[in-house]
Amino acid sequence: METFFRIVMGLTSVVGLTFIVERGLVLRWGRVVPRAIEDAVEAFRSPADRPSVHAACEQHPSPLASLLLTAEQNLDLSKEENENTLQTRARQEISRLERGLVVLEIVVGIAPLMGLVGTIYGMMTLFGSLGETGLGDNAVLARGISIILQFTMMGLLIAIPSLIAWSYYSKKVEMLAVEMESVCSEYLRRVYHAPALR
Repeated sequence: METFFRIVMGLTSVVGLTFIVERGLVLRWGRVVPRAIEDAVEAFRSPADRPSVHAACEQHPSPLASLLLTAEQNLDLSKEENENTLQTRARQEISRLERGLVVLEIVVGIAPLMGLVGTIYGMMTLFGSLGETGLGDNAVLARGISIILQFTMMGLLIAIPSLIAWSYYSKKVEMLAVEMESVCSEYLRRVYHAPALR
């Protein structure tokens, strides 16, 4: 039973670490909001600049590029309709960015509970052994206490890094969403106010 708990907690730690690394790679600022696209939107002044924004989006595939291309495809709509379409697409992109955070949240919740179950198992082992050998056998007492402390520590060592990563990545997704919204709003403002566009 002790081996089973160790295997389960080991697998949980591997899953947690995998998603911490994976989200760290996916949520890099330059990968979600490439600087080249921001610069292209910033440089937009007239309809003649639309191809440069389109080219930047094609060269730097990213959630922001996807949003801007969606906005460009719907320029025949009114600004309000385009914004509504863009908001729907933005929710999809943000949902993709948050995908692995659910797993980290689950790891944060179950790791301490598994540690607690292991601790209870250690106490059961300790008291069962004491019932057979009595209080005179210090080795049995030490082994039981060791199991209790090991499982408690393992649960915390898995949960704490996962909690830190989950909190950090959740905040980062919020910041990325705000930045993407800002860039898209600026693009729509410039496109719909550009002379001789429509």
